[in-house]
Amino acid sequence: MSGPGWHHGQVSLEPSFEAQVRELLQPAALHTRQEVLTRPCPVPASPGVYAWYFDEAPPGVPLDGCHRHGSEVLFYVGISPKAPPKNGGKASGQSLRTRVRYHYRGNAEGSTLRLTLGCLLSPLLGIELRRVGSGQRFTFSEGEEMLSDWMGRHARVCWTVFEQPWLVENELIDRFVLPLNLDQNKNSGFRGELSSLRATQRAQARILPVIST
Repeated sequence: MSGPGWHHGQVSLEPSFEAQVRELLQPAALHTRQEVLTRPCPVPASPGVYAWYFDEAPPGVPLDGCHRHGSEVLFYVGISPKAPPKNGGKASGQSLRTRVRYHYRGNAEGSTLRLTLGCLLSPLLGIELRRVGSGQRFTFSEGEEMLSDWMGRHARVCWTVFEQPWLVENELIDRFVLPLNLDQNKNSGFRGELSSLRATQRAQARILPVIST
């Protein structure tokens, strides 16, 4: 890092971003699934960056170099919304609130974090990735409830509002040791193993019968 802020392409990021990074590394609070899904929801309906901490590592996840906050370990960061399409298409209407809530209560088809966690936890929880509905979607079917329960017990989240979060996504992944991030995480020693695990479970799901919904 050099100068007053980080640079992504030709865009100079504000110095205040360092303060926002501290909000992720030294959060005033880490929020539970129960807190996020309650109403009113504490997660702002704004664009920004979110960080996931865990008090228990899924099997096989390395801890070396990971940031710790008390007894919790940072494994994953994400942004919402994604960058607008370069072809001029409609931008995503998602926010921190919609995305974080979905990670806690959605399914593996719509949440990369849930897909990754489910693949890692499948032997422990006794769940498996399956094709559902038309056969084009992959979820853990009834196992999604067990995955949500595990996240409720072991996953905590914090966030910081940032108007154009996609401008800093590369820098966040480069700066932190984030074993559960795959996209753009070229420096992760765990990336190949995790990618292989997910591919293996997708391949297995393709040879199993489709579950109707």
